[in-house]
Amino acid sequence: MDKTPKYCVFIITHGRPDSVMTDKTLRRQGYTGPIYYIIDDEDKTAEQYRLKYGDAVVQFEKKRYADMTDEGDNFNNRRTTTHVRNAAYDIAQDLGYKYFIVLDDDYSEFKYRTNHNEQYPSERWTFRKTADQAFAAMMAFFQSTPFRTIACAQGGDFIGGAGCAFAVSPTIRRKAMNSFFCATTRRVQFVGRLNEDVNTYCLHGSRGQLFGTVPLIALDQEQTQGQSGGMTDAYIASGTYVKSFYTVMMCPSFVRVSTMNTTHARVHHSISWKHAVPVILEEKHAAKRGGRKR
Repeated sequence: MDKTPKYCVFIITHGRPDSVMTDKTLRRQGYTGPIYYIIDDEDKTAEQYRLKYGDAVVQFEKKRYADMTDEGDNFNNRRTTTHVRNAAYDIAQDLGYKYFIVLDDDYSEFKYRTNHNEQYPSERWTFRKTADQAFAAMMAFFQSTPFRTIACAQGGDFIGGAGCAFAVSPTIRRKAMNSFFCATTRRVQFVGRLNEDVNTYCLHGSRGQLFGTVPLIALDQEQTQGQSGGMTDAYIASGTYVKSFYTVMMCPSFVRVSTMNTTHARVHHSISWKHAVPVILEEKHAAKRGGRKR
């Protein structure tokens, strides 16, 4: 008997009904389950989405969720994915799903990043009609753990090639960005108008909630600001510094803005993980290190 929980995929999208890349990628790579397209009630292209995707389009009231969310500013600007991420839990419940996956609309590929020996090879294996199996495995793992949400890895996680942290030690990292495996019984309140995924795993992670990135599976995404629609206009208007500083405002004790060490200087958030989240050891480990048993 298949013990994988019943789930669906939500693709969050805005203003680009003719360029939703993720659904094509999913079908090409073997996902056969239900897909819903979530748009907000402020999207001027809503009718075009409905003409193309019919009853699979779900629309939510954006201001309602904005009024319930700490956006981190008083700009009254609702160009953000924060609200749709919070609305997704209610939408899933209304549709009768306990488990669901939230994806952006611009993914070009899903890949395996390690082989069966947990080695990081030079080549990455694109899903060959195995998306159903890969997602089912991740969902089964998520169901069996206390994580609030887990995510696929991203290309930036593997900068440095075989010497990067994910490759040297392919274990769960305590963050979740971009893609989210979720359950209506483990709600996550996303915060901040920009950089909402980082804001959220930092803020709630500092309070003991578990977030995780699985390094074995990764997604490829179109370059940020490379397409019209979506969040492109908001990112161009404010710049990377402002985007990163939302997380500093949320968690000033362990997040700062710094310049990434790349060929072209890039301002980005920097997290001091030793100060960010609780690290609790079982007493058997403390005893081995010279600690006293109580």
